[in-house]
Amino acid sequence: MSNNAGEKLDLITLIAQRGRVDDIVKAAESAGATGVTYLEAKGTGVRQKLGLKGFLIVPDKQVFLIVTRHDQTDVVFEAVSKAARLDEPAKGFAYIHSIDRAVGFLAS
Repeated sequence: MSNNAGEKLDLITLIAQRGRVDDIVKAAESAGATGVTYLEAKGTGVRQKLGLKGFLIVPDKQVFLIVTRHDQTDVVFEAVSKAARLDEPAKGFAYIHSIDRAVGFLAS
């Protein structure tokens, strides 16, 4: 099985500091995403390498998974990046994956 009639899909993965769920979900849906899945997580790595400055980075994160039609990806990516304030240092990061196959995804 594959996605709707071979429609090209992407997955936006966004890791953000906690407390931005409502803003990120609203931004994604306003930009055309049909839904958002998010998970609670804890980050490591950069925080430990920074020594005392690392305590400014909160380890508790939220991971957002957003499947989009390829023609919507850039708009949704920009919207959620802005909502998560990723242009500010230590607020998180985001990236895009191409989806080769999917099942159960219903695009509007």
